[in-house]
Amino acid sequence: MKYKRILLKVSGGALSGEKDFGFEKDALDRITDEIIKASNAGVEIAVLVGGGNIFRGRTAEDWNIERAEADNIGMMATVINSLILRGALVSKGAKDLRVMTPIPMDTVAEPYIRLRAVRHLEKGKIIVFGGGIGQPYVTTDYASLQRALEIRADVVLMAKQGTDGVYTDNPSENLNAKRYKTLSYKEAISKNLKVVDQSAFILAQDYNMPMYIFDFNQKNSILDICEGKNIGTFVGNDCEINMY
Repeated sequence: MKYKRILLKVSGGALSGEKDFGFEKDALDRITDEIIKASNAGVEIAVLVGGGNIFRGRTAEDWNIERAEADNIGMMATVINSLILRGALVSKGAKDLRVMTPIPMDTVAEPYIRLRAVRHLEKGKIIVFGGGIGQPYVTTDYASLQRALEIRADVVLMAKQGTDGVYTDNPSENLNAKRYKTLSYKEAISKNLKVVDQSAFILAQDYNMPMYIFDFNQKNSILDICEGKNIGTFVGNDCEINMY
């Protein structure tokens, strides 16, 4: 196995599937099946979920909610998503699973303690992180990289909805846009590629954390990446730029 311990970032949009809001059973089934399959193969998995299927930044703008307040609402949305994901995983037979959040809510989730999280992973438990890092002005992309570094993950897997990697331009607007197979952080940052938050790219570059950006709809994607197969776009330091 190329990657033994992973941080999987799941966007809120991945939970809603084809819907604009909420949850879709087919999407949850697909996500949970992929997580359980990789876990059963011996991969240590931590998942960090977004909240865009419940609350988005544009909603805050429409209602003129200030950024700090909006981010607090968004963090609550990610906690709801983490509990939904836990329930769906347990219904599929996952037994050793923990939800952890930096926001105190002891009746529904464990407090996030870094070494406790590492210990859970060492014991084979799946962890779902809710609440981001508990602070406003920080995206869940950035939180994914921070948590990955804290738990000593081997790689970050950015599961995207509707895109199968990083492109030179928006493929829905530019039919000549090309998809990267491998990409350096330096290139991603200098070209301001927006598939992942720039602050997340910078943190990953600074601490040499490899990243895959891929389409979660591709079957066996998590396990294939962990076994060393090329899925989506690989981003790393000192990485040659290659196209599909």
